[in-house]
Amino acid sequence: MYKRAIDTDDRPFVLIWELTQACELACKHCRAEADPHRHPEELSTDEGKQLLAAAANFGEGQLVVLSGGDPLTRDDVTELIAYGTEQNLRMTMTPSGTGSLTRKRIADMATAGLKRMAVSLDGATAESHDEFRQETGSFQQTISAAKAAREEELPLQINTTVCQETVDELPAIRDLVEELGAVLWSVFFLVPVGRGAVLDPITPDTAEAVMEWLHEMQSESPFGIKTTEAPHYRRVALQQQLAELPRETPSDEIGRRTGITAGDGFAFVSHIGDVYPSGFLPRSAGNIRDTGIVEIYRNSPLFTSLRDKNALNGKCGSCPFRQVCGGSRSRAYAYTGDPLGSDPLCSFVPDGYDGPLPDAWEREREGAEKTPKTQTLFSPQ
Repeated sequence: MYKRAIDTDDRPFVLIWELTQACELACKHCRAEADPHRHPEELSTDEGKQLLAAAANFGEGQLVVLSGGDPLTRDDVTELIAYGTEQNLRMTMTPSGTGSLTRKRIADMATAGLKRMAVSLDGATAESHDEFRQETGSFQQTISAAKAAREEELPLQINTTVCQETVDELPAIRDLVEELGAVLWSVFFLVPVGRGAVLDPITPDTAEAVMEWLHEMQSESPFGIKTTEAPHYRRVALQQQLAELPRETPSDEIGRRTGITAGDGFAFVSHIGDVYPSGFLPRSAGNIRDTGIVEIYRNSPLFTSLRDKNALNGKCGSCPFRQVCGGSRSRAYAYTGDPLGSDPLCSFVPDGYDGPLPDAWEREREGAEKTPKTQTLFSPQ
């Protein structure tokens, strides 16, 4: 079920290029803390083409995601998509739900070779989504864009942020994802960086309940479901599978390397060329204006350390599921400053582990006990 299709020591499964940090929206969770103005040192069109040509050296079919800010604040997006397609890259995009995302631009991008478009829905209604996105009309623009993509036969992905403000709407959002005909629902578990630092994350116990529900929904849904910055979703799914296996099944059955995490199957190029393991782990391993993207990904000390699951610290380092999961390196970095530390969102404690637990893990659990909420679908029972 979770077999790797590529060797992530050699190439990333996903390479994201943040074309710009400019955007009309002021979303509460924005990693980039975007504003309407473009940075004067953004990678130029020519530099972007050089990056795409270099990315092709990872191998045919390398997946590239054009992101922002709002990438459509640049007028060279269609040209870049066409160029990447010529380099045998799989070009995809995550535009913002603004007035820039017109039917014509969607059609032009599809013609240029765009393979998939991802839009964000963080509420099931205009009221909740627009409040989260801080822009009246964003919900309707996003829905219109999603329908336009379907009419252009452009595969659609829906991205949703999970935090205290959005978690109870997940079932209704799931129904909307199906209604819109999406091929994939990417559920992003909040990492407190950028503007997202002021949002309230869900507790580890609630995260576990959400992941169990997502695993159940996967078997019932006509679209795929994946999590972002929550690799322990794979641990939850595997635990449920193992519970159905004979008790004498060898423990090393859970030791297979699967999935991707920051720096391990994933790389991010910022609008000014800095290379990060993830957009949510803002520690630079170099800049493409100085060193090629392939060299940075394969050989930089930061990236190679993140691909060594045996180098993890704390309970993540002791976890028998570390090769399957490995924890969110971005969240560990956000809370502790150590990208190899424990992921504070994971509630699983390995048998026999008596070491320290993440401070944030304890704080979140204590906070949940002090301020109980009304029972919901995702409230711990």
